[in-house]
Amino acid sequence: MFTRFKLKDYDFRLIIPVILLSVIGVMVIGSAQESLKSKQLYGVIAGIALMLIISFVNYSFVLKFQWLIYGLNLLLLAMVFFGGESSHGAQRWLVIGGIQFQPSETAKILLILFFAQFIMKYKDKINTIPVLLMYGVFAVIPWALIALQPDLSTSIVIVVVLCLMLFAGGISYKIVFAAFAVAVPAVIVVVSLALNPDSDILRSYQKERILAFINPEEYALDEAYQQLNSVTAIASGQLDGKGYKNNEITSVKNGRYYSEAQTDFIFAVIGEEFGFKGSLIVIVLLFWIALECIMVAIKAKDVAGCVIATGVGGLIAFQGFFNIGVATFILPNTGLPLPFVSYGLTSLLSLYMCIGFVLNVRLQPKKTTKFS
Repeated sequence: MFTRFKLKDYDFRLIIPVILLSVIGVMVIGSAQESLKSKQLYGVIAGIALMLIISFVNYSFVLKFQWLIYGLNLLLLAMVFFGGESSHGAQRWLVIGGIQFQPSETAKILLILFFAQFIMKYKDKINTIPVLLMYGVFAVIPWALIALQPDLSTSIVIVVVLCLMLFAGGISYKIVFAAFAVAVPAVIVVVSLALNPDSDILRSYQKERILAFINPEEYALDEAYQQLNSVTAIASGQLDGKGYKNNEITSVKNGRYYSEAQTDFIFAVIGEEFGFKGSLIVIVLLFWIALECIMVAIKAKDVAGCVIATGVGGLIAFQGFFNIGVATFILPNTGLPLPFVSYGLTSLLSLYMCIGFVLNVRLQPKKTTKFS
């Protein structure tokens, strides 16, 4: 169950950027909303402890319980519809034992573990139609439960991560190119139909967010308001920023011109207070984590370990890209947290669990010989 390891195999290069991002997160959350700073700090401490414990638990042992993991994931996601808490027009939270959490966040790590074992089991048949159909069916069920909450942004990230995991599992390039050839025009057609006023594919607020992205001037006072102000805040920080917790009356954050500064638009606070230099540091740290996960995947002892590390690296990279893309208005508003930085204990702890499993994969590198 537990992994024996050599200290030289422990991946401190992965832990360093994770902790640095977490420290930045605690600081910036304290600036955005001081009352949440201590909660985030306790979350970071708990996350680090959880990460260290999981890093010593043999992931191969955990993957033996793949169906229990999958069933637990479906149960939590389904419970949201029967006893979940609602906020901002979405029903995404559960309260169990007095603890409130978001099952769509825990679903990310649970799905990565389940499909890592699935791909490992069918690695020699991964390019066959029956296996790909099974993969699709097992993916669609939790995906639909998340999308119906509604949580479109998380469902998109999950699709991207599961596709990356298939790629790491050895899927044929021919299938990849064929999928792109079908998916790209299909997405264009679906989005075009979804934006039709009489269409029910997307909810009204989702349509408005896409339309606000296409034509921000028309929605400058409603759907595009926060993103436009976010861009203004980032630009106003210039090279060095206005300073941590500054009292400038020209501060976009201090004027509360965008809500959810501690979560969805945390990057705007970073850009305004720490400028281009601070923003670049955050981007580099995210890239560092993703790159280190890829390096761990390359050295993994088996396909399951490679898929876990790839899935986690992809999750952090794409979620970070989406959050920063929204804050800089290069993407429609999605409502995704910035990994290890945004406020949200479920997201934070789930990501630390992800890193814990990647560390365990690194502790079990593939065996090499002096002739290899």
